[in-house]
Amino acid sequence: MGLVKTEIFTDAQNEVALFAKAFGHPARVAILQYLFKTNACVCGDIVNEIGLAQPTISQHLKELKQLGLIKGNVEGTSVCYCIDKENWTKMKQVMLEFLDQDIANSSCC
Repeated sequence: MGLVKTEIFTDAQNEVALFAKAFGHPARVAILQYLFKTNACVCGDIVNEIGLAQPTISQHLKELKQLGLIKGNVEGTSVCYCIDKENWTKMKQVMLEFLDQDIANSSCC
């Protein structure tokens, strides 16, 4: 598999692609929905709620955390997760600007 040449794209294009990655798997969507629904830091309940294996959930949580959409705090021997409200707001603005583009009037297809 080839390397992704992100440097040839604009910062805005890379940002949209990264945020879109969060929605690229239904498990990540389910995790985000669960975190919004609980509106609190969640520790071990995610595995029970989503129904996937702990290592799988951990990988998706890691991805969401790297994207900045969630944050985690260590509490004892576990990590509790919640939505990063500042980054979520930023993501919504970036995605809205991208998705709000209108198709120009053209005779194509």
